[in-house]
Amino acid sequence: MEASSNNSSNLASSVAQAIAVSLDWTSSPDARKAAVAFLESIKTGDVRILANTAFLLVKKDWSSEIRLHAFKMLQHLVRLRWEELNPTEHRNFANVTVDLMSEIANPSEEWALKSQTAALVAEVVRSEGVNLWQELLPALVSLSAKGPIQAELVSMMLRWLPEDITVHNEDLEADRRRLLLRGLTLSLPEILPLLYTLLERHFGAALSEAGKQQVGLAKQHASAVTATLNAINAYSEWAPLPDLAKYGIIHGCGFLLSSPDFRLHACEFFKLVSARKRHADTSTPEFDSAMSTVFHILMNAFKELLHSSGVNAGAIDESNIEFAECLCESMVFLGSTNLQCIMGDSTALPLYLQQMLGFFQHQKLVLHFQSLHFWLALLRDLMSKPKATANSSADGSDDADKEKQKIMSFVSDDVCSALLDVSFQRLLKREKILHGTSFSLGPLELWSDDVDSKGNFGQYRSKLLELIKFVTSYKPVIAGAKVSERIDTIIKSLLLSPMPSQDLAVMESMQSALENVVSTIFDGSNVIGGGHSEVQVGLCRIFEGLLHQLLSLNWTEPALAEVLGHYLGVMGPFLNYFPDAAGRVINKLFELLNSLPFAVKDPSTSSARYARLQICTSFIHIAKTADKSILPHMKGIADTMAYLQKEGRLLRGEHNLLGEAFLVMASAAGFQQQQEVLAWLLEPLSQQWTQIEWQNNYLSEPLGLVRLCVETPTMWSVFHCITFFEKALKRSGTRKTHLSSQNNSAASSTPLHPMASHLSWMLPPLPKLLRAIHSLWSPSVSQTLPGEMKAAMTMSDAEQYSLLGEGKPKLSKGTSTSGTGPLVTMSKEGYTEPNESDIRNWMKGIRDSGYNVLGLATTVGDSFYKCLDSHSVALALVENIQSMEFRHLRLLVHSVLIPLVKNCPVDLWEVWLEKLLHPLLLHSNQALSCSWSSLLQEGRAKVPDAQAILAGTDSKVEVMEEKLLRDLTREICSLLSLIASPQLNTGLPSLEHSGQISRVDLSSLKALDSFASSSMVGFILKHQGLALPALQICLEAFKWTDGEAMPKVSVFCGALVVLAIFTNSMELQQFVAKDLFSAIIQGLALESNAFISADLVSHCRDIYIYLCDRHPAPREVLLSLPCIKQHDLLAFEEALTKTASPKEQKQYMKSLLLLATGNKLKALVAQKTVNVITNVTTKPRNTVNIVENRVDEGEVIGLAAIS
Repeated sequence: MEASSNNSSNLASSVAQAIAVSLDWTSSPDARKAAVAFLESIKTGDVRILANTAFLLVKKDWSSEIRLHAFKMLQHLVRLRWEELNPTEHRNFANVTVDLMSEIANPSEEWALKSQTAALVAEVVRSEGVNLWQELLPALVSLSAKGPIQAELVSMMLRWLPEDITVHNEDLEADRRRLLLRGLTLSLPEILPLLYTLLERHFGAALSEAGKQQVGLAKQHASAVTATLNAINAYSEWAPLPDLAKYGIIHGCGFLLSSPDFRLHACEFFKLVSARKRHADTSTPEFDSAMSTVFHILMNAFKELLHSSGVNAGAIDESNIEFAECLCESMVFLGSTNLQCIMGDSTALPLYLQQMLGFFQHQKLVLHFQSLHFWLALLRDLMSKPKATANSSADGSDDADKEKQKIMSFVSDDVCSALLDVSFQRLLKREKILHGTSFSLGPLELWSDDVDSKGNFGQYRSKLLELIKFVTSYKPVIAGAKVSERIDTIIKSLLLSPMPSQDLAVMESMQSALENVVSTIFDGSNVIGGGHSEVQVGLCRIFEGLLHQLLSLNWTEPALAEVLGHYLGVMGPFLNYFPDAAGRVINKLFELLNSLPFAVKDPSTSSARYARLQICTSFIHIAKTADKSILPHMKGIADTMAYLQKEGRLLRGEHNLLGEAFLVMASAAGFQQQQEVLAWLLEPLSQQWTQIEWQNNYLSEPLGLVRLCVETPTMWSVFHCITFFEKALKRSGTRKTHLSSQNNSAASSTPLHPMASHLSWMLPPLPKLLRAIHSLWSPSVSQTLPGEMKAAMTMSDAEQYSLLGEGKPKLSKGTSTSGTGPLVTMSKEGYTEPNESDIRNWMKGIRDSGYNVLGLATTVGDSFYKCLDSHSVALALVENIQSMEFRHLRLLVHSVLIPLVKNCPVDLWEVWLEKLLHPLLLHSNQALSCSWSSLLQEGRAKVPDAQAILAGTDSKVEVMEEKLLRDLTREICSLLSLIASPQLNTGLPSLEHSGQISRVDLSSLKALDSFASSSMVGFILKHQGLALPALQICLEAFKWTDGEAMPKVSVFCGALVVLAIFTNSMELQQFVAKDLFSAIIQGLALESNAFISADLVSHCRDIYIYLCDRHPAPREVLLSLPCIKQHDLLAFEEALTKTASPKEQKQYMKSLLLLATGNKLKALVAQKTVNVITNVTTKPRNTVNIVENRVDEGEVIGLAAIS
């Protein structure tokens, strides 16, 4: 006996030493690794030794760090290995843990240790079940009465107890959850009064002891109050709301809202209960009564807060802002989910709406921001179309519609006006206000980049615009009048301003508001479309007046002209109802264009060039939205374009934008008009593009591009040709010819696109140009390039910012993002020698638009395949693939190869796909494998793009390299997913329709080749050159820690499994049953695959069930796992025979895999351990997403600490 005790003590000392070494970062890596391995062996070894050792280490004799680790070991045991103990051991374990609560109830004990003790007791109760809980409850009540520390411990334990109810955990059996819920629900008459008693007793005691200057005792009682509030919050999420009212919990928490020390914790309770939805089986009057009480408590709390802040109700003291935000969040929840509970009170609803309007109008951004969510939810609901129900009354309206009508009666014109006024003001960002301008902020706190945890301004702005849209839909006349009135005020202010261009920020911010109002009113489905003449006349009068005012402005300064062009552009929808003004708007835009200088012989005029481009984009906007009202003016626009071009006052970039607008107009005029417009626009380009001279001079050998980049006019002419081809394909009614039938062929395809007849001359030079660009990166060519060209091949600042996720750098006014092309310094077009930046932008534009032209052309039908031969395309795209950087290869796959694979006719798979996919898959397999191996083993991805990154710290370069690797990985996996997509595999059988499980008729199995024409996966597998790298990528991907790539790989795996099941290919069966099965299990060891773990387990289930009788590998793979025994596998197989439910079979497979690996499959264990109580982290407040974490003195415990 003594020897056994010594052995236990020695083992405990060894474990304690290992814990100390593992936590000591001064220890050597090998020592820490050995310590962690030893601790893992204890956790996975004999469960009784684990329990005895851990119980020894939680004693006071050890340091806090070792005791905390020992508590976690005990929690691990209870959570994952409880079933290994027998019933007697369960009860003994439970008794020891309860005794620990009494032992640790000491003022000198750290809070974290007390928390872990309470968490352990809760874990035992959850594992052991209702009977133990019913036995423990009286003892816990008795313990809580002994003092504040004991009360705190009991409250902590009560807090952790219901976590398996409130947190979804699919590994927790439904029966166990139901039993726990039932047991706790039956105990609520004891639990809730206990919590109320503890709240009342210790709050009073804390005040009393503080009054006696007994600071230590006061803090103990305060800690008990805080712990009780946290426990209450754990029950507030699911305990019946009438019970919370009945036992005084709502009243008690409401009382604490007036206590500065506890009000934030108490307010968390109201946030949780305010969001509770009334269930169908809930007693409606009792629920509504309780929620009404919550409403009145919150309203009174805010009144008291305003009263304590002084006379000025709008000025809340900074120390109260956090509490005010919490109150506001609670009221937002209440109004968004339970507004019906206060509908019966004739004074409560208008009072509530007025208060929420007050929050929305508040100068403090945090209060305004919270209330924005409420108004969005309310108006979205009010504007939604009523649903016909079986309970509808005779007049066609049901109770819900009557409630809507009642609410709408209180959302008055004044309320809508106020919502619009505030929204218009807050569309402006603080950083946009220049110092020394005439605009004054006053006390209003605008959005700023300094605001923490609020998301970004774009998201906030989109919410404001959505609100403006809803208000406009509800009150169109008020919205039209308000937006017109504000713009009128701004324009008058600008006309009086000595420096109007510096005061433009407010005008610019209102453009999006005007666009939303105009598009909502004149979209054809609102009152205008309904033909309400009085409203229609009124609205047309308002916008006719606004348009007249805009047309009368004589702004010629570039910034002013640009904004005016934007305003005219957003008036497009109005022109449908006021077509007489269309001609004047077009003339005004041309007037603005002609008022700005187009020659850029000095940099000071670059802003004018930018403004000209923006004015041209306004033509596109009008063409999109004005519909047929613009058609009568097409000839006039064409004549003006021709005149300006003849006079040399319209540059190619501007002409392309106007041409794009023309294409949009033509699409509204019909197929015939589209063809005529395309012929008119493309004929001049074809004469330049098809000339053999420039192709011979610049594309016949790689260094020809160096010469081209010196010939500025030709260089930009080529650029504008390709970018316009891209726009023509996008704007001319592209109809994607998805292969609905695998019997489609190139021969039977018919032109479905007005661009089809132009591809024959447009496409042939493009592969030559792309081949020349790709060759620049090959070592033999890059070594001979001049310095400026080499520098242009490096990554731009904008690309680096994008990779780092730092947002785009601010652009100068001379830089444009025209179309979908890259950043191009348009101001230098045709006038100055190109520099390094110009050449970089030019090459990026050629690559981006060139790839898009090829990708879009594949959707046109057989024209693409008739005018290009696969050999020339393969040379252009993959000849130099070994030298391609990851960023370029990703773009090639995304823009060209994925569309080509998607749209290639079946009878051309042989001709096209093998030539393109073989070098791609072969290189991708090698490159990705090498880079991932480097990242996982050395902590840094090795990518070819590294030489293109010239600046930046090592850490930033590493981030960019990893981002490039992951982006390419995901794109290649997307290609595999597409190859396995249903539309490209129509001949693939479905497991759901294969008959009785595991009973696939062996005589019905087909040869793998028979699927090659009806399944692209079958086609890939038929060709060894394609199959080997594709399958290797598939296997390697299970080692890569990329949760976004894995779902795509999973789709490809699913198709492989199906083909293995329904074909007689022994090679494929061997691969799936052995290699793929093993790889999937290996992939489940990565926590990054937790999201897709259910699909991976499903593949494992399919492989085992359908192939284990045909191949020995599935059993061999499972039996090779470290912790499985033969009888475990036999029990698993027996369980499978007793159910035909795929869901249950997957659960059996999941349980077996966890057992066989000793719970080492992190993708599966991640969900199982999500409820393990961890230590404490800080909880940030003032967040956009309302976090429902339970807090303890400003700290987050347990689930909230697990990211």
